[in-house]
Amino acid sequence: MDHFLYRDGALFAEDVAISEIAAAVGTPFYVYSTATLLRHFKAFDDALEGMDHLVCYAMKANSNQAVLRTLAQAGAGMDVVSAGEYLRAKAAGVPGDKIVFSGVGKTAAEIKLALEGGIRQFNVESEPEMEVLDAVARSLGKVAPITIRVNPDVDAKTHAKIATGKSENKFGIPIARAREVYAMAAGMAGLQVIGIDVHIGSQLTDLAPFEQAYEKVAELTEVLRADGHTIQRLDLGGGLGIPYERSNEAPPLPSDYGAMVQRKLGHLGCEIEIEPGRLIAGNAGLMVSEVIYVKSGEGRDFLILDGAMNDLIRPAMYEAYHDIVPVVEPVAGADQQPYDIVGPVCESGDTFAKQRMMPKLAAGDLVAFRSAGAYGAVMSSEYNSRALIPEVLVKDDQFAVIRPRPTFDEMINRDTIPEWL
Repeated sequence: MDHFLYRDGALFAEDVAISEIAAAVGTPFYVYSTATLLRHFKAFDDALEGMDHLVCYAMKANSNQAVLRTLAQAGAGMDVVSAGEYLRAKAAGVPGDKIVFSGVGKTAAEIKLALEGGIRQFNVESEPEMEVLDAVARSLGKVAPITIRVNPDVDAKTHAKIATGKSENKFGIPIARAREVYAMAAGMAGLQVIGIDVHIGSQLTDLAPFEQAYEKVAELTEVLRADGHTIQRLDLGGGLGIPYERSNEAPPLPSDYGAMVQRKLGHLGCEIEIEPGRLIAGNAGLMVSEVIYVKSGEGRDFLILDGAMNDLIRPAMYEAYHDIVPVVEPVAGADQQPYDIVGPVCESGDTFAKQRMMPKLAAGDLVAFRSAGAYGAVMSSEYNSRALIPEVLVKDDQFAVIRPRPTFDEMINRDTIPEWL
């Protein structure tokens, strides 16, 4: 569910008309709904009620500080994968003891930053990382709390580029080697083993892969405890999918997921961490764009928008589907026709949809890309020297620009020309 609905023939974000925002900030832009962000966070928090738990928002999905602060004030922790994300979380008011540091390539400088600034835990991905973490912690006179990410070799049945739990993926250590690696960690004075981490992929639409992975984690917990390790926390990652295409069957609800976690892991008495990103932010955002031209081609018509692949790269990168709807509600029974919906970037890959059935549209009309709140703005670029587009946050009948569109002078002046030129 989201809070982007038609009202009196016009699309609204909560109690603000999309057309009003477009008139104020120009197109294209992203707009996020506070009510949707909070509703989705609460759905996860409620799903784990009765278990000691923390929902750590995976901020790689959308790292705008206003989004982070909205969730932090509701009680969320943060899952970060870089020094920049760590500093963004701190700037948004998240305390270090609610920040989990994940990722396969943490540098010594990033580790030092987090140890000095405060951290809930590091999710360690390899033995070399563990050795660096131990050395940095000891050099600072600190002990780093860690979980070790195990790779359970479970097929998440998702897009190949966002699967992370199979043996050929770069993430974690093979679960078969877990006892050996945990024994190594126990011998390092700069580390404190507190639990196990697992994450098998993103945009999962079935609970079965989660169940397979969590069964392996439960078995490993018992084995490691028998070896003398203190396993008090299980970080289960994220990955539950959202319905991008509304005609498709909806993925499992957070409540179904929470019941499964209780069933598979509740008997262990561990604190549970989960790291949802897409499910919290995805349906909480739209990208709004204007039709520049309607072009007739050889056997097809094109809607040429002012939004492009640099603004929303998911269709070009993942062949991802987004519902695209007019901002002015079509009349009931309005005729539809197929369009190729494209942007102005000089790439054939700058195509959002092919032969998408839409009501007849004209230059100047506004369209909205649904489910664009996750992996939209954070993956955008200035390719073709196109300015990053604004982000807007709505709450009830108010809206605020939370990332302004830079001017061309601001973009150009970031470059420095050497003296010899």
